Amino acid sequence: MMEAAILPGRRRFAMRPSFLLVALLLALAPDAPAQSPSRGELLYTTHCVACHTKEVHWRARRLATDWTSLAEETRRWQRNVGLNWSDDEVEDVVRYLNTTIYRFPDKAPKQTG
Repeated sequence: MMEAAILPGRRRFAMRPSFLLVALLLALAPDAPAQSPSRGELLYTTHCVACHTKEVHWRARRLATDWTSLAEETRRWQRNVGLNWSDDEVEDVVRYLNTTIYRFPDKAPKQTG
């Protein structure tokens, strides 16, 4: 009978380190899974970044001065290298560049779905 009284106390004690370990792991876990790259980022890094490092976007004589000119330059360059992107793909790259580099007021239609 004495042994039965000791075991529950031991079991409770044995559970505490497990509980603490789980609590520690949850505390150290990231809040949310990392977000996948956008289609615009994937298109840009696959087809553009070899020539267009971030420095090209910050030069003093850059041609993109607002959302419209950024879209025009993106469309022009993808045509020049024969990528044949759809309007949606061009917009995705423009949105990526604007979000990460330019920060012009957004003039594009909002994405749905």
